Amino acid sequence: MQIAAIIVSLVLAVVGVALFVRAILQIYGFVRLGQKLPAGARNNAPKARTVTVLREFLGHTRMNKWGVIGVAHWFVAVGFFSLVLTLVNAFGQLFDADFVLPVIGHWTIWNLFVEAVGTLTTIGILVLIVVRQLSKPNKAGRKSRFAGSNFGQAYFVEAVVLIVGLCIMTLRGLEGALAGVDHYQASYLVSYPLVQAFSGASVATLSNMIYLTAGIKIATSFIWMITVALNTDMGVAWHRFLAFPNIWFKRNATGEVSLGALLPMSSNGEAIDFEDPADDAVFGVSQIEEFSWKGILDFSTCTECGRCQSQCPAWNTGKPLSPKLLIMSLRDHAYNKAPYLLAGEDKSGVPAEAAAEAERPLIGTAEENGVIDPDVLWSCTTCGACVEQCPVDIEHIDHIVDMRRYQVMIESNFPTEAGTMLKNLENKGNPWGLATKARLDWVKELKKETGIEVPVIGEDIDPAEVEYLYWVGCAGALEDRAKKTTKAFAELLHTAGVKFAILGKEETCTGDSPRRLGNEFLFQMLGAQNVETLNAALEDAPVKRIVATCPHCFNTLANEYPQLGGHFEVIHHTQLLQHLIDEGKLLPVNPVEGLITYHDPCYLGRHNKVYTPPREIIEKVPGLRNEEMHRHKERGFCCGAGGARMWMEERIGKRINTERVDEALSLNPDIVSTACPFCLVMLSDSVNGKKNEGAAKEALRVVDVAQLLLESVKADPAAPEAEAEAPEPVSS
Repeated sequence: MQIAAIIVSLVLAVVGVALFVRAILQIYGFVRLGQKLPAGARNNAPKARTVTVLREFLGHTRMNKWGVIGVAHWFVAVGFFSLVLTLVNAFGQLFDADFVLPVIGHWTIWNLFVEAVGTLTTIGILVLIVVRQLSKPNKAGRKSRFAGSNFGQAYFVEAVVLIVGLCIMTLRGLEGALAGVDHYQASYLVSYPLVQAFSGASVATLSNMIYLTAGIKIATSFIWMITVALNTDMGVAWHRFLAFPNIWFKRNATGEVSLGALLPMSSNGEAIDFEDPADDAVFGVSQIEEFSWKGILDFSTCTECGRCQSQCPAWNTGKPLSPKLLIMSLRDHAYNKAPYLLAGEDKSGVPAEAAAEAERPLIGTAEENGVIDPDVLWSCTTCGACVEQCPVDIEHIDHIVDMRRYQVMIESNFPTEAGTMLKNLENKGNPWGLATKARLDWVKELKKETGIEVPVIGEDIDPAEVEYLYWVGCAGALEDRAKKTTKAFAELLHTAGVKFAILGKEETCTGDSPRRLGNEFLFQMLGAQNVETLNAALEDAPVKRIVATCPHCFNTLANEYPQLGGHFEVIHHTQLLQHLIDEGKLLPVNPVEGLITYHDPCYLGRHNKVYTPPREIIEKVPGLRNEEMHRHKERGFCCGAGGARMWMEERIGKRINTERVDEALSLNPDIVSTACPFCLVMLSDSVNGKKNEGAAKEALRVVDVAQLLLESVKADPAAPEAEAEAPEPVSS
C-alpha cells in the first residue's frame, strides 16, 4: 500500500507540475496576443491595486452580496490556498504515517485552523453543489444563471474539492487515533468523533489507511492539476488563479467597477487622434486579436457563474444576449484560434481546427458561422448590471462597445432605425432632428405658465453671477414629458433662490447615444463642440459647476468630457434638490398622497452610484409611501433605453420597459417615479399601454421626483396634469 501510494503520487505530482507550468506559459502567451494598452492604463498605483485585490479576495466583497453563497465560496476559496500545507503533510505521511509538518505541526492553533477551515470548506462546497442542483437549467430554463455553463467541468471541480475536503478530515481522524488521543481537545475540534471511530484499529491498519487516504488526496489534487493544465480554457477552474491579475489590472486601481465613462479608443497602445489618425490605426474590434490583452485576460477569467446573466435585462426578456455566453464564446474562439496566431508567418503546421477557427467572422449570423450574432451585439443596453455583479471584474461593456465601434465606423453595419438618430445628430445636434431654436420653447412655456424667466448665460446674465449652469439636454428641451421635469426643476431652483442659467441654442447633444452605439467619430465631434462651448461660457465663472436632469448627460459631462479637455463640477438635479431641502431653501409641506415606487436609472445608479438623493426627496414629501420594487439599487432593472436602444426597435422577446412596468404594477402603486428623461419616456409608454389594456389603473402616474417635489413645495399645488401622449422614438 505504502509503495504503491508513493509511486502513484510522485508520478502524478511530477506530471501535474510540469503540465501546469506549461499551461501557465500558454495562457500568458494567449493573453499577449491582445493589443497593447496606453502606458500606465493598468499598472498605475500598484499599492492601491494590491490593496484592492486583497480586499476583494479576503473580504469577498463582490461575492458576499449573494448571501450564503458568498460565505460558502469564501471558505472554498480560502481553503484552496490556505490548506495547501495539508498537501505537503500528506506527502510526508506517505513515507511516515506519523509525519507532521516541522515547527507548526504540533501547534494547537495550526491544527485548530485545519479543523475549522477544512470542515467549513467541505460544508461550503456541499452548499455550492446543492445550489447548482437546485438551479439547473432543466428545471428553471433561461431563469437559471447556469444556463449555458459547462456542467461537466463544474461537477469535476466540485467533486475534487469535496474529495480533498473529506480526505483532510479523514486524515485528521486517523492522525488522532494513531497518536492515541483518548479525550476531546481543541486540536481535534471537529474530527474527534472520527478519532474515536478509528481508535480501535491496529497501528498497522491505521498506517495503511493513512497511506491510502493521503494517496487519494494527492492523486485527486494532481489529477485536477493535470486536467486543468490540459484545458487552459476551463474558466471554472482557472478563475481561481487568473482572478488575481484580472482584479489587479482592472480599470480603477481603488476598486470601483468599470462603469461610468467608456474608455478612449486606442490602437497599438496609443490613443487615437481622430483629427489625424495613424494610417495603421485599428478602429474597434473585428478580430479576436484586436481586443486588448486585458480583454483576453477577461475572457480567460470567466468562471461561468452566470451572475451577469441573471441580472441582464436583455436575457431576462427573451433576447439572445447573455453576457456570460458572450464572454465564453469569445474565450473559446480566442483559445481555438491561438495556435493559428502563434504560428507566425508559417502556417503549415497549424491544426486544421485552428485554421478553420481563424476563418470565422467575429460578428456574424449562424449561417455565416459568426462567433457573436449581430442580435446579441445590438441587444445590449449598456446598463452595467453585468459589470456590477461580476465577481472577477470582467469589463463586458467595454468589449461590446469595441465590437460595435468596428461595425458602425468601418462596416456601417448597425440597426437601420439608429441611422435616423445619427443623421439628426449630425445635421441638427439633437436625435429628433428638430430646429435648434426649439430648445428654447420650454423657456417660453415656463414664462407663460409661471412668469419665471430663465436666463441664457452670456446673454441675460454674467457668468460670474451664475451658481449653476443648467444643462437641459435634448430630451429635457424637446420631448414633451421630459419638458415637464425641466420646467419643474427650473421652478424649484427659482423658488430656492438659486442663480442659474442655461446655454439655450448653444447646447447640443452630449454624444452619449452615438458613443454607446459605436460611433466614436460623432461623439468626438459633438463632445469637442460642447467642451469648447462650456469652457467659453464658464470661463469667468468662479466654479465651473453644472447641474443636469438627464443621467446620460450627467455621466458624459462628468466622466467622459475630461477625456476631451472638459473638466467640470457636475451634479445631478436630485443631488442639488436634496441639498436645497437640507438647507431649508425648499420646504415640501403639501401632502402628495399615494403609494410610490422609485425606478433607478442605470446611468444615475449603477454607473454613478447615486441612489440616496432621489429616495430622500421622496421621503421628505409628506403623504408619499415608498415601496421598493424587487430589483432596485445595484440590482435595479433597466428601462431598455440605454446603449442607444432608445432609438432601436425591440423585435425579440418581451419589451424591457414592459417587464419593468409589470414589476412596478405588482405593487399596485399610485405613482411610478424616476429621475431620467429616457426612463420617463419608456416607463410612461408602457404604463399607457397597460392602461389601454385595462391592466393599470387610470390614475397611475409616471413622474420625475422633481415634479413630485414641486407639487409639495407649491403653496397652492395644482392638480397633476394628465400624462400627455407624444410620438417618440421607435422603441417607445
